[in-house]
Amino acid sequence: MPTVTTLVAIAIFAATYIILALGKVPVYRIDRAGAALLGGSLMVGAGVLSLDEAYRAVDLGTITLLLGMMIVVANLRVSGFFRLVNGSIAEHVRHPLGLLAAVVLASGLLSAFLVNDAICLVMTPLVIDHVERLERNPVPYLLAIAMASNIGSVATITGNPQNIIIGSLSGISYTAFTAALAPVAAFGLVATFVLIAAVYRAEFFTRAALPAALPPAHFHGPLVTKSVLVVTAMIVLFFLGQPAAKVAIIGGAFLLLTRRVSPQKIYREIDWPLLVMFVGLFIVVAGFEKVAIAPHLPALLGSLHLDNAAWLGLITAVLSNIVSNVPAVLVLKPFIGELHDPQRAWLVVAMTSTLAGNFTLVGSVANLIVAQRAQARGVELDFRSYFLIGAPLTVITVGAGLLWMM
Repeated sequence: MPTVTTLVAIAIFAATYIILALGKVPVYRIDRAGAALLGGSLMVGAGVLSLDEAYRAVDLGTITLLLGMMIVVANLRVSGFFRLVNGSIAEHVRHPLGLLAAVVLASGLLSAFLVNDAICLVMTPLVIDHVERLERNPVPYLLAIAMASNIGSVATITGNPQNIIIGSLSGISYTAFTAALAPVAAFGLVATFVLIAAVYRAEFFTRAALPAALPPAHFHGPLVTKSVLVVTAMIVLFFLGQPAAKVAIIGGAFLLLTRRVSPQKIYREIDWPLLVMFVGLFIVVAGFEKVAIAPHLPALLGSLHLDNAAWLGLITAVLSNIVSNVPAVLVLKPFIGELHDPQRAWLVVAMTSTLAGNFTLVGSVANLIVAQRAQARGVELDFRSYFLIGAPLTVITVGAGLLWMM
């Protein structure tokens, strides 16, 4: 018979995850970050966790790494680095297929190292401006940003928030993670290019050449140079085995040391609600795990068959589309450590939770960022257009990834 505390913990957990899945609550204005923080507070208030247990539940390595990467990306954005990338594409690409390839490659590569949500935030308005000047259909290029950002972020620990969590929880080195999943990302980027080009044949299979459409990009030369050098040094240190959180926060803090840019400009670029959501989710999941999972963990492990990579991948993909990928990873956390090969299991979860985000328009935060930024520019990226390519792309990439992992 479940205790009152267990029932309360389950109710808090369920309510939090329902709000995370829906994104809002009727009548109230609370968002995902607020729901996670409220859920974590209620776990402590109801006595499910002590305050000390709640503090210990928060993975500071994850929060530190994410904050550091946000500061780095903010400096790249303020410096005009992304405008330079866009300008370089405009200068050298003269055919729609080439433009599609450039958008896929730029979105995928940048997302691999600089967190995909931030790349979508920056790239979307730049690409819309460019294709509208060329009088092309912006929708396939927006699809390329969202899908390539998701897929490219599979490749490294710093590619997206769920990988950052997994890197911190699993202890997998940056090099080992990349060696295992970079081939999956490379295959996925090629598949993205092929599928979008095949569906939008009228846009891409044409003899029309693209004119040079963009004026020279405005950028801050010294800050671009400094930011790029810091990012390069960080990537080298990641691969040399230095702790990712330490490298990221030192790199981010160093970039704040400048005479040219007000720190307030950088702080405004940081996604503070995402950090709050992570803190709250860590506590909510810890409370649920303590009273509802830990006592039954052996029996649950036997019934779920999570040692089977294909089955684990399917469960992760489905769960990620119900409650989003970060909450899905945290729900699976107590199970993974008890499996026969937890390192491989974590890699499967990282891969499938990310690739599953391409299934629908609401499958990942990156997709929603692209849709919202596009809507603000008067461009509609609808559910059907996304699903037409996203669903088969997800099936193809997840299937290929699981074959690779097995």
